[in-house]
Amino acid sequence: MTAEPDATQTDQRPAIVICAWDADETGWDPVEDLSGEPWNPTGARTVAVPADAPTRLADQLSDHLRDPRCRGLLLVGRTQRTGGFQLQLRAEHRAPDGARSDHGTAPSVARATAPIAEMVRALGEAGVPAAATSEAEDDTGTFLLYSVLSGLPDGIDTPAIGMLRAPESATDAAFTKAVKTAAQAMARHLSPISRARAI
Repeated sequence: MTAEPDATQTDQRPAIVICAWDADETGWDPVEDLSGEPWNPTGARTVAVPADAPTRLADQLSDHLRDPRCRGLLLVGRTQRTGGFQLQLRAEHRAPDGARSDHGTAPSVARATAPIAEMVRALGEAGVPAAATSEAEDDTGTFLLYSVLSGLPDGIDTPAIGMLRAPESATDAAFTKAVKTAAQAMARHLSPISRARAI
């Protein structure tokens, strides 16, 4: 008997990985209801990657991005700063604990590839105060953002990679709304994967 193909193997929607890097974060739950199915933005599907040790998590995220069907990554977490939601434009080379790292031959800064301006605009239209920032924070989020950006293999279409930070005061409902809005804005810029890649 021939096994049924995995739905993710034939789904022609591009995938966006969404990862909340803090295991204690309650603001983002990819499964909205009792169906057990993850939330998906229009025109794309989401892949939830749970928190893990920073180096292992960086490897897992990089593995997803090597799959040509994976066209985006949205890291989500909290900011230590005051103000509204923030979309981080760049990441400096940091150690897994967030400390500054001697970058040697690696680039000292990696820049996000997600459509940040459109994401900020979409958040504002949704009533979520947000701004883009070039200021990196000394935490796991910055380590992950730098790691996945600097580890992208040559010769592939660059996926959309970005980070959304929520203020500590944001409720879980506000956090969820912001993640969905940012992911939907990202999805609007992704083209369907080719049939050859979907099989």
